[in-house]
Amino acid sequence: MSQQSPYLDQAFADELNKLLEIFIKKHKDYGKGNILDNGELGIIFRINDKLRRLQNLSSKNDPAVNENIQDSWQDIAVYAVIALLLKDGRFKDLVLDPKK
Repeated sequence: MSQQSPYLDQAFADELNKLLEIFIKKHKDYGKGNILDNGELGIIFRINDKLRRLQNLSSKNDPAVNENIQDSWQDIAVYAVIALLLKDGRFKDLVLDPKK
């Protein structure tokens, strides 16, 4: 197990780095089309799906079969950042750094 920082700001930065890795991996699989087709409303629906999943997983003692609670929270965080980029008009025109 990697050493965890005793500092809140560094722990926050570590989580942001994990989210960036998740975003890059999923963006390579999905591209932008699914976001651009439905815009902010589509992101809201996707976040709502994740929230419903969290409600379901939190209300029972069985472990998740396909996606755990942490995965759902990470997806919500990634969608939130995508929404911010979409709202200020940058998401459509930006591309991934080819070195990633």
